[in-house]
Amino acid sequence: MAVDPRQVMAGFLTVTMFVMLGNMVKRDHFDPLEANHSGAPSDYDFDNVKTTQHNIETLPSMSMSNGPWKVNAGPDLKPCWTKPASEEAKKSEGFVTFSLTNGPEYHVSQIADAVVVARYLGATLVLPDIRGSKPGDKRNFGDIYDMDKFVKSLYGVVRVAKYQPPDISARNLAVVRVPNRVSENHIAEQINPIFRTKGNIRLATYFPSVNMRKTEEISNLNSLACLAMFGTLELQPAVHEVVDSIIERLRTLSRKSDGQFIAVDLRVEMLEKKGCQRSGVKSCYSPEEIALFLRKIGFDKDTTIYLTQSRWDSRLDALKDFFPRTYTKEGIMPVDKKEKYLNSETTEFEKVIDYYICSQSDIFVPAISGLFYANVAGKRIASGRTQILVPANVPGSASAPDFISPYVSKKNHLAYSCFC
Repeated sequence: MAVDPRQVMAGFLTVTMFVMLGNMVKRDHFDPLEANHSGAPSDYDFDNVKTTQHNIETLPSMSMSNGPWKVNAGPDLKPCWTKPASEEAKKSEGFVTFSLTNGPEYHVSQIADAVVVARYLGATLVLPDIRGSKPGDKRNFGDIYDMDKFVKSLYGVVRVAKYQPPDISARNLAVVRVPNRVSENHIAEQINPIFRTKGNIRLATYFPSVNMRKTEEISNLNSLACLAMFGTLELQPAVHEVVDSIIERLRTLSRKSDGQFIAVDLRVEMLEKKGCQRSGVKSCYSPEEIALFLRKIGFDKDTTIYLTQSRWDSRLDALKDFFPRTYTKEGIMPVDKKEKYLNSETTEFEKVIDYYICSQSDIFVPAISGLFYANVAGKRIASGRTQILVPANVPGSASAPDFISPYVSKKNHLAYSCFC
């Protein structure tokens, strides 16, 4: 009888993956935060979590009705911050300008720092533009975010100018580097003297580390940061419609799991750039490892998975072999939307779509550590979507609750300072 080469390859791949699982480093979840003074956020921001150790068993097969979909559903939370009264917004002839860069996970932090600085200085905040990674790649704020919503949300907090006054040029703007989650002391000592001398400043936020830890007590400064991070940014209607259409399609494809789907932040080009292990530190997981992890905790072949990878790559085949219902934006985005949102020269729309789908999925699995994971976690916590499962190299059987993100299990995310 003839042997199908595809069956041979599938069997070889399965055996290889089991061997790989047995040889994995015994390290709990992604490793803890490392300081990084280069100006970019650290890649290694996953906490250590003590997970349950079990004897090695075969991968469990669990029906979707009894599967791990209902893990640790979070309660509805309400904002803890207070908004200043209208008359408290100071008037100034000076302006604070800045740009949003690197994608939505950076945008929320850049917005927060800019609002905090402008409020402290009593300056007018100029609505930012949005810049991509390529020179000249620039968009208006309103191309992605709801401009009117943003301005309205900050009424009484800071004055917002929708457009930069024509008399402000690069010659009379002092560029000031601002560390993420800037402190009041830093503003007073490093930024205020420059602003008082120059009159106008341009902020450039840098990230010494990925710091999304909970603040013990919510001060006026932290309250402003909470408002800016969670209460100002909303997608403009056209982009919102695209996100909703993709989510609706995913739920339609998830009939066997009652319309529920998993979003996995997995981009093969990022795995190449970072390398998933450096000096014994685990910073990301490969498609094969994600497949084994999801099978290990009880998801079966009918599970629908959304990947942040925009277009299919052959290196994802190992994941699709285990979970045939695995999709990228290319496979499920409405055809009439692809030209603008997927085939454009910039990736800004793709990043925003991923961010909001991962924030609204039934379960979120970060295969890559970093600010995307941290800020998606914050947005999910704020909306009660606390089913965030972080992979771990733990041999043997385990259940989904063993892998709940430390941001949730320890309630140590900044969002828990902002919502209660």
